[in-house]
Amino acid sequence: MTEQQKLGASSCAVDLSASALPQDGESSSEVFTTTIETSETPSGFDGFGFSEALLSTLKEKGYSEPSPIQKAAFPELMLGRDLVGQAQTGTGKTAAFALPILERLRTGQKTPQALVLAPTRELAMQVADSFKAYASGHPHLKVLAVYGGSDFRSQINALKRGVDVVVGTPGRVMDHMRQGTLDTSGLRSLVLDEADEMLRMGFIDDVEWILEQLPQERQVVLFSATMPSEIRRLSKRYLKEPAEVTIRTKDQEGKRIRQRSITVPMSHKLEALQRVLDACGGEGVIIFARTKAITLTVAETLDAGGHQVAVLNGDVPQNQRERTVERLRNGSVDILVATDVAARGLDVERIGLVINYDMPFDSEAYVHRIGRTGRAGRTGEAVLFVTPRERRFIRNLERATGQPIEQMEVPGNTAINQGRLDRLRKQLSAAATAERGNEEEAALLKELMQRVATELELSQEDLAMAALNLAIGPNPLLRHGDDDWIQNNQRHDRERPERRGDRRGDRPARAPEENMQRYRVEVGHRDRVKPGNLVGAIAGETGLQGRAIGRIQIFDNHSLVDLPKGMPEDVFNSLQRLRVMNRELQISRAS
Repeated sequence: MTEQQKLGASSCAVDLSASALPQDGESSSEVFTTTIETSETPSGFDGFGFSEALLSTLKEKGYSEPSPIQKAAFPELMLGRDLVGQAQTGTGKTAAFALPILERLRTGQKTPQALVLAPTRELAMQVADSFKAYASGHPHLKVLAVYGGSDFRSQINALKRGVDVVVGTPGRVMDHMRQGTLDTSGLRSLVLDEADEMLRMGFIDDVEWILEQLPQERQVVLFSATMPSEIRRLSKRYLKEPAEVTIRTKDQEGKRIRQRSITVPMSHKLEALQRVLDACGGEGVIIFARTKAITLTVAETLDAGGHQVAVLNGDVPQNQRERTVERLRNGSVDILVATDVAARGLDVERIGLVINYDMPFDSEAYVHRIGRTGRAGRTGEAVLFVTPRERRFIRNLERATGQPIEQMEVPGNTAINQGRLDRLRKQLSAAATAERGNEEEAALLKELMQRVATELELSQEDLAMAALNLAIGPNPLLRHGDDDWIQNNQRHDRERPERRGDRRGDRPARAPEENMQRYRVEVGHRDRVKPGNLVGAIAGETGLQGRAIGRIQIFDNHSLVDLPKGMPEDVFNSLQRLRVMNRELQISRAS
């Protein structure tokens, strides 16, 4: 029985029936009738050559259809080909390389067969957990995550006992390889996950060193959200005739959403939230909070401030959730305060603003949250609240969406008042161009206005002002009061990175070495740049070894970098356009 027949026999029953086979000279009017009865709906993962154990695991975990990156990568990786994949976070790329690797592992080998390099310990842990989840049908398969900051001896002991898949950061993987505790002689697959991030963090030299030590016959898989020239060079040098897969975000939906962040201390978050709503609100708004308790606190505060607000969290019954969403959809509620679980799959076209009141747990949650706006081809806005300590996580979110997150200040009274006037103007313009459905009512209203104007001897302008006052209500339209705390917050936020730069800048700058030239680049502390980011980007663009780059001094809005003298003009021009932390270097010779 062939392999194809075995797969068919395991999944369906086939009934072949005929009265007799045609004999020589007889007409072949008799035909075979084939009846196929399937007991289960076929999975979208069938047909890639995966084992029954893996298919069963995927079904148990609720996976029914592979994502576009998985459909494209599975056939190539199952054949053992090298692959270069370009895809954003959240497209399913971990499963795209993990499932074929698991299927191609050999039994009985004690040394690692697959190595995955990740730029951060968090990603290494996440990828290792994914491997373990997919391998639940293979109880004897062992996966180990290795990264700095964890116990080195426990990792050594685990490697001695035998590991099939190692997931680690470049530095810790190098440590194990140099000490001989990580045996790569039997390695069959290497994955470079988020290669562009490893480049930005200055790991590119480490990655190349690791690649140089591995067996010549191995499968190399490279995934990257972007494809700068350094990553292209790496793939051409170390991958053999790789398949190339590029998955672009459908309709570039993220580009329709303007993303901004506000840095504000925890004690001022509620006040800042109300100010953002006053300045930027208008259409429907969703505010995402981390816990049910926070949703209630936020909703109560906004309700007391006169907003039409509703809550959606895990305690709200399903039938009430549906009514709440319908109220948001028809405009009887303007603001929804929700947790992630309660708002999953929420699709309301009129949502114009999403506010992340709390930093989401991971980048995929952030992508899901902001995707609630900018629906059906519309534009939208997303505002993220961060405390000073949380700002370092913004770069992960920028990578997930492929867009920069602009910094914005807490709106002051002037911005709020302008926002209120703009909304009133739009409402007035809409009312002026709309016709009242009931003609009889419209005639009565006109008669009423004429009577009041005659009785009180009012001009048309006075009458219009009276109607506006009636619409606005007794509360003042413009906001007054003290907003000095906003200025203090902005000043403190600006001064913190400047002080870091000043401490370095107060010391006399050493002149560059004799064979070096000092250059100025227009990225600094404000862009959250680190020396490793500059080293990795410049080394990749110029082909220099990281150690050939000299002293780096980072200030608030620029940095100084010492590079070897005699830089060719074309290399200098390429560095002009090179982007680090989503900003062009704009390199120039320092005076």
